[in-house]
Parts: sequence; structure tokens; C-alpha cells
Amino acid sequence: MTEPGARRQSVVGRVLGSLGPGVTTGAADDDPSGIATYSVVGAQYGTGFLWSALLTWPLMAAVQMMCARVGMVTGMGLAGALRQRFPRWLVGLIALALLIANTINIASDLSGMADAADMLGAGPSGLYVWVFGLGICFLTVKLRYHQIASVLRWLALTLFAYVIAALLLQPDWAQVLHDTFLPSLRFESGEWAALVAILGTTISPYLFFWQAGQEVEEEIAKGRRLLAHRRGASRRELSARRIDVGIGTFFSNLVMFFIILTTALTLHRHGITDIATTRQAAEALRPLAGDQAYLLYTLGIVGTGLLAIPTLAGSAAYAFAETFDWAYGLDQKFRNAVSFYAVFVFATVAGGVLDFLRVDPIKALLWSAVLNGLLAPFLLVALLMVSGSKLIMRGQASSGLSRTVVQVTTVVMFAAAIGMFVFSAGR
Repeated sequence: MTEPGARRQSVVGRVLGSLGPGVTTGAADDDPSGIATYSVVGAQYGTGFLWSALLTWPLMAAVQMMCARVGMVTGMGLAGALRQRFPRWLVGLIALALLIANTINIASDLSGMADAADMLGAGPSGLYVWVFGLGICFLTVKLRYHQIASVLRWLALTLFAYVIAALLLQPDWAQVLHDTFLPSLRFESGEWAALVAILGTTISPYLFFWQAGQEVEEEIAKGRRLLAHRRGASRRELSARRIDVGIGTFFSNLVMFFIILTTALTLHRHGITDIATTRQAAEALRPLAGDQAYLLYTLGIVGTGLLAIPTLAGSAAYAFAETFDWAYGLDQKFRNAVSFYAVFVFATVAGGVLDFLRVDPIKALLWSAVLNGLLAPFLLVALLMVSGSKLIMRGQASSGLSRTVVQVTTVVMFAAAIGMFVFSAGR
């Protein structure tokens, strides 16, 4: 008879053993771009959008698990699977759109990280755009996949800074629970744009490609280098990934909840609703929440940026490599996958260049989130077509429940985008 303590250890061991791509993908969702979007929403609307964390968690989890399943069953990344159903030129256009959106995100992330380094007294922000950007490129090319994956998992812990920062403010939990479980959404364009931005930040196209790409990397790391050896997934493997994705997406949405709460309790409560830069958001937070909250908020920007930029640049590199049949993978040496790494470096360096064009980083982040919110539902339609194909999925198509949730996600994202435009036109 199994002792209760041993059973508990077995469950904990299984959960910990399951953690992998789902956790790093979920954590990468809360990059400086996401932090900025959630901070703007919290500053403008207070606790009015806390309910969105409950909405986005199951939707995000279903989408990411579907992407993971595609990678695990087909043995290919998302672009490779899309190529089985759609013409190369269409998948190429998707890869190009992804590269453009990700480059803008990288620019904003580098700007936020550089400002954070400056505020922490590490040196001028202009210097740190290149320190972070080129440093990430060098380490990605130099390190192998298992080393990169390990670093990314540890960086995910920096997101707890936002949970701690919110708890330090001692919120009115009765009001917090009310706004969390009793949603409200007024019929005006600003709130609909905020909802589209939240959806576009949490259910973002680059995460789709990264999740599927990491599944391929995991398989290759196990020695399954040939496509034929990677095809198919056991029930145990799929079950482990569900745990992984469920925890990663829960963690991601929990952090989103606490970032909105932190800025709602400080900036919004004191009438600071118009944030122009990440520096302004952090500095406005300091006299209202104290040095500890300011330090945690600022450190979080650096940590999440280090986690997210490889994800943003890597997802675009995966998309291009599979579209055009290039050798790819973070385990590949540079000379064996020049084109793959070239896309990675280009996206990161181009992001650094954009930072010197003096584009307002917060507005760029918010509108790139809105853009992702408009593009994602179309990509979800394509994902549903691929994941439901018995031929492409080799008899392991996504379940009816999974498909239903992703279909609901697609409808919600289309509805939010249409609502934003309708109420904008009526102003």
C-alpha cells in the first residue's frame, strides 16, 4: 500500500518533471510589452479589468496546448505544419507579418529594459539597448538548447516581483474580488481597445510559433533528430504537457492580474492615467508605493525582457526556417544554420535600431498589442484547420473540447476587434 506522503511526493515529482516549454512560453508572455499594456490598462481603468485574467487563462491554455500538440504529433513547428495545408507564399506572408510585429515588440522591450537599467543606476539607457540586444544574440548563438531552456526557466521566477509588489500595497480584497468576479465593460471605444490589447498580449501569435518550436527542440534534445522519429506522441507525453501548459498559462495570467492591480492601486487611484514611457510608469509608482515596489517593478522589466526577447526573435526565426526549408534549431551551430540565426540577429538588431528613431515606446507597445489582437484570430482559424486534420495530425487530432475552446477564443477575439472599430466609428 502506498503511503500518503509517498503519493504526495509522486504527484509533486510528476508536476515538477512536467515543467518545460509551457512554463517558459507562459512567462515570456509577460514581457515588457505585456507589462506596459497591463500598466496602461490599470492606470486608465483601475481594477475594472481584473476580470480579464479569468477570461484569458483558459483561452490561452487551450491555444498553447493545441500548438504544443501540433509540434509533438507532427514533429514540426507551426510553420511546417501550416505548410502541409496552405501554400508557401501564404505561410511566408504570415512569417513576414510575425517578423515585423516581433521586431517592434523587441524594440519596445529593449527600450524598457534599458530605461530600467538606467533607473537602477547601471548606466545610460542608450548603451544598454546594445548591451542587452547584442548580449542576447551572442548567448543564443553560443549556448545550446538545454542551456538556454534552463536559463529561461529560472528567469521566469522574476515575475514574482509583480505579485510581491501588489501585496506590499495591501489592497482592499473585497473590492478586488468584486471586480474580478463581476465583469464590467462599457460600450465605448477605449475599453474595447483595451480588451483587444489584453487579448493580443496574452494570446499572441509569436507564442504559437515558439510553443510548437520548443516541442521540436525538446524532441531533438532527446535524440530524435529525424522527422520520422519525432512524429506521434504518447498519452503520457501529452498529459505531461497539459500540466506544463496549464501551470505556465496560469502563472502568466496571475502576473497580469497583479500588474493591473499594482498600477490601479497607485497610478489610477492618484489620477495618473496617461503614461508615456516605462520610466514614467516606474517613477510615478515610487512616491506612491515606496522604494520596494519601485525596485521590484523595475527589476521585473529587465528579467522579463531577458526572457522574452529570445522568444520573440526565436519564433520569427522558426517561422522563416520552416517556411523556406532552412536548417534550424538552438542546438545547431551557427555555421550549420546561418539563415536561422540571421533572422534571430536581424530581429534583435533591427529592434535596437528602432529605439533610436524616438518612437514613444509605451504607445508602440500598446498598439503592437492591438495589432496582435487583430492578427491572432486569423492565425487561430488556420491553427484549427491544421490541428483538426487527421492526415496532418496522423490520427491524433485535437479533441472536440479543445477545438471548441479555441473556436470560442477565435470568436471572442474577432468580436473584441469588431467592437473596438464599431464604437470608434460611433464616437
